Amino acid sequence: MPSRRLFSAAVLAAMAVPPARQASAAPADDLRRAVEGQGRLHTLLVQREDELLVAASPRGPGPDRPANIKSCSKSILALLLGTAVERGEIASVGARLGDVAPRLIPPGAPAGVADITIEDLVTMRAGLEGTSGRNYGAWVSAPNWVAYALTRPMIDRPGARMIYSTGTTHVLGAALARATGASLLTLARHRLGDPLGFEVPAWTRDPQGFFLGGNEMALTPRAMLRVAVMMRDGGRYEGTQVIAPAWMRASLEPRTRSPFSGLDYGYGWFLSPSGYIIARGWGGQVIAANPERRLAVAITSDMSGPARSAGYFGELMDLLDGPILALA
Repeated sequence: MPSRRLFSAAVLAAMAVPPARQASAAPADDLRRAVEGQGRLHTLLVQREDELLVAASPRGPGPDRPANIKSCSKSILALLLGTAVERGEIASVGARLGDVAPRLIPPGAPAGVADITIEDLVTMRAGLEGTSGRNYGAWVSAPNWVAYALTRPMIDRPGARMIYSTGTTHVLGAALARATGASLLTLARHRLGDPLGFEVPAWTRDPQGFFLGGNEMALTPRAMLRVAVMMRDGGRYEGTQVIAPAWMRASLEPRTRSPFSGLDYGYGWFLSPSGYIIARGWGGQVIAANPERRLAVAITSDMSGPARSAGYFGELMDLLDGPILALA
């Protein structure tokens, strides 16, 4: 069980206020109790403005060791896409896959694959049958992951509904690598890691050498928190505009909706009714920012089980919307 010493001095001070101010301590007490009740939680970091309010690591490797952020990688990929659009390496999100990276399209791809846009890929509205869930194992066992994803049946028109699929974001990552002439690892290190001041270890590659777009990236919880701070502050970090304001505005406009959580989805980021911008990964990995409340949050969890919207992820949303939001 986490002890009080796992929380930062700011929250501990709130817990120790005299009786006349006990009401103001209630959110901190609620948060401590909530953390104690989460047996899968590894690390929770909460920052308000420039103050680290909570630094709790009840279990797991702690805040300074890299953790697999799972599908939070999709949100990082979307930020890298924004840098490519800003630099003109990709003309716009309306660009067609057939124009950006035509050599990725395999023989036998369904009609219309070349017309899938970059926006369709980053919002997971490619129309192709998904490769996540029960289809994930067959996909990563294929000799060519991009070709496999692009030869799935077309089950809806591109640009229609969200079909959650890591194959779709992997195609986006491969197209981004082709358009920029740099690997996703290089892009992540130079365009995010360097300006935010954190390391990005190498992660899984497919048989053709493309780094997996949308899964398996590892960051420390402290690095995740820096990404959250940047998202909270409109793409800026410590005075540097890391992600262009225009891309930030476009990213946070609802484009579709998750069929699982019901949350709106922009360019790679979930958007909650309470004002959070959220990256979500298998098992309960979360990067969250609430610009209005000036909060940034990083959460890592035990990955031995899923974090369903009606299960553990729902509990984490209750944590975000309840005692964490009350700290603001």
